[in-house]
Amino acid sequence: MKHYCRFAPLVLALSIVSSSGCWAQAPLPSSLPSDAPVPPPASLSAEQAVAEALVDNPQIRAAVRRLSLAQMKIATARSLDDPMLMVRDWQTPLRKPWDLDQAQLMFSLQQTFPGKQKLDLRAKVSDDDAQAASDDVETLRQDVSASVREACSALLRNSDEMRVHNQQATVLNQAISASLAEYTAGKAPQSDVLRAQMALTRLNEHLIELEAERDAARAELSVLFGHSPDAPIEIAGAYRVPAALPSTEELERLAIEHRPELASLRKQITRSEDQSQLARLALKPDLTLAAGYMLMPTGSSFRNAYMAELTMPLPSLNRGRHDGEAKQADAATDVARADLDARTSAVFLEIRQAQIALRSAQSRIKLYRDTLLPQAEANFSASASAYENNRGEFTNLIDSQNLLLDIRTAYYQALAAADASGAQLERSIGMPIPASPTTDSTPKRTTK
Repeated sequence: MKHYCRFAPLVLALSIVSSSGCWAQAPLPSSLPSDAPVPPPASLSAEQAVAEALVDNPQIRAAVRRLSLAQMKIATARSLDDPMLMVRDWQTPLRKPWDLDQAQLMFSLQQTFPGKQKLDLRAKVSDDDAQAASDDVETLRQDVSASVREACSALLRNSDEMRVHNQQATVLNQAISASLAEYTAGKAPQSDVLRAQMALTRLNEHLIELEAERDAARAELSVLFGHSPDAPIEIAGAYRVPAALPSTEELERLAIEHRPELASLRKQITRSEDQSQLARLALKPDLTLAAGYMLMPTGSSFRNAYMAELTMPLPSLNRGRHDGEAKQADAATDVARADLDARTSAVFLEIRQAQIALRSAQSRIKLYRDTLLPQAEANFSASASAYENNRGEFTNLIDSQNLLLDIRTAYYQALAAADASGAQLERSIGMPIPASPTTDSTPKRTTK
């Protein structure tokens, strides 16, 4: 019995060390009843998930419809106001209101004609609105892409942590069996059994947290797809970790050129300038032409006559109002410029924060992969060998195994953090990072 109890942890130790590059997927407990039908989940890569979200996301669809509406308004911006038909009855006797032969009837049609410069500016303002709506669509597309990538990296990390959890649970179950056998034979204290059982109980608590994180990430991803929040989704692939980053100055330049929010604010400045010019053109009066037919009373020399009319407003007599509107338009332009400056500063801060987060994650990846993981594996192998040769304590074996699995969990978390930070950096500059991305050497996996 003593030989068997020592041999089981050693076999597990060798299996854990040899599986550092590839983990076996252990079955996860399900919250559904055993007889409940479970639809097969859709397995997607992060790139496929982004492409699907860009097509099916309801917010993007709504933004595209708003863009179509804004584009439709361009065609009507140059349109004239509706013509007006007027019917006028003059000189009808009060004593004989039905006697139209004694009345003077007039029928006229009138149309207002704004100046060509005004029509051109109205069309330009509508075009500015459409371009701003187009930038809003692109902004939303980039937001959705970044959110999808973050959810995918969270699901990949959750899948890796699930495998680490299952591996640790298997080892602890074996450890409990071994410690129980030792305790029954009177060769180990009861504290060894209680220690292993306590560790297994804490793992069950950790499993609940992992399942909640997985379900939350799946729900977020499903909503981004425009699906029901409880739709089953699997993400396959590997983490994306950029190999190198451009300088901060280069990233800021790229953001100025490609960030759609900044482009939209620049168009708002142009629109405000056009509105200001349009407000000043209000001092130029519009002309209204009218032409009509007149039926004169019976007995008139000429019963049929025509009328022509030319009217125009006198905005110069109300200059105070129009000057005030022009000043308001100028103030709106100043506000748009201030908004652009403030948003540019915020974008530069986003770039810097994403840079810091990404470089920190890259440093942690290198530390775990090149230093901590090899040391933890060597420490676990030494503890397993010492326990097998009756030169080490059982608790040392459990501690070294827990340390190894904790470091592996932290390694996966660093990979996911680097992936998410890369997505945020790309969102900050409004385009993919202009450096060839490399994926980590960890094997491809699928979330379960």
